[in-house]
Amino acid sequence: MIFEELTILKQHGRQYIPDVTKPELPGPFKGRPEISTVKVDEDALVALCPTGAIGKAPVSIDMGKCVMCGECSFKYPDKIKFTKDYKIATNIRERLIVTEGNSAPIVIDPQKVRQEITAFFGRSLKLRQISAAGANADEAELNACGNVNFDMGRFGIEFLASPRHCDGIVITGPISENMAEAAQVCYDAVPEPKLIILFGTDAISGGIHEGSGALNRTLLAKYNVDLYVPGNPPHPLTFVNGILDLIRKKKK
Repeated sequence: MIFEELTILKQHGRQYIPDVTKPELPGPFKGRPEISTVKVDEDALVALCPTGAIGKAPVSIDMGKCVMCGECSFKYPDKIKFTKDYKIATNIRERLIVTEGNSAPIVIDPQKVRQEITAFFGRSLKLRQISAAGANADEAELNACGNVNFDMGRFGIEFLASPRHCDGIVITGPISENMAEAAQVCYDAVPEPKLIILFGTDAISGGIHEGSGALNRTLLAKYNVDLYVPGNPPHPLTFVNGILDLIRKKKK
């Protein structure tokens, strides 16, 4: 039996990422954008974006609205490029807005992390995922966070079925009118102290559904959001690194 296991290990190698903070993702992945100072027709550039994520004067991209279609970088490759930086989760909404000439990473602000988060959840974090009219892409990536590759369970991070046994909720989808009450009931069932995490463009801003009368996002207006995880869908490494930064960041 041991010989067989060693043979499999030799053939397949390790099937998990030893250090989730260091792997490099392949080229097709779109992470944090960088915007150069090259002059372009800003009005035409803004008009390209289907969700209004691009602003002008100065040119900016709101990662909380960006659906990663890449049209801006295809049309203006000298102006915009998407890097492979997947560490783009933050607890400050404004930090998701990337401006031209600024290549600084998107990070957690430890001063804004609530004291109870590091005090209670530093070694164990149980979450309830709410698909609030999601399209299953975000949900699939969250499911992958627990597989053998990313294995977030080794950090004490797990999804549970009952919100009464959880420390917070992870919302995917733009929150439809039909899911608004269910999301509120689920949030209320989580004991204090508790977190709210928004996973994906739809959850953060509504995405392509923003402004639709079919949405009801009043839940987010009532409570503090502890972590924004941008992407369409976000990569599992974005989620895992964002969570680890949130629960382990210490105030100076």
